[in-house]
Amino acid sequence: MKQIIMFYLDDCGYCHKAHKALDELMEADPRYQAIDIKKVEEEQNADYANQFDYFATPTFYVGKDKIFEAHIGMTYDQIKAEVKNVLDTALNS
Repeated sequence: MKQIIMFYLDDCGYCHKAHKALDELMEADPRYQAIDIKKVEEEQNADYANQFDYFATPTFYVGKDKIFEAHIGMTYDQIKAEVKNVLDTALNS
């Protein structure tokens, strides 16, 4: 199982949706709770964040692979489906 790195911003509405989705998915499926998730606030950790290739938050990496990067206009259901894919990818790697 590979580590997930989640890049987010405190004032990002899409990031808040991703955090909510993570909480809901982990409550619904306890297997997800075993995954190591490193949450990185981009502004507070700019030097670290700049080592990765992404433009929008939230962005999720599983190991070294970017699995999901949000884009404008995404609904909560779309974000939740993408976050579930990230968790499943990490669980099965």
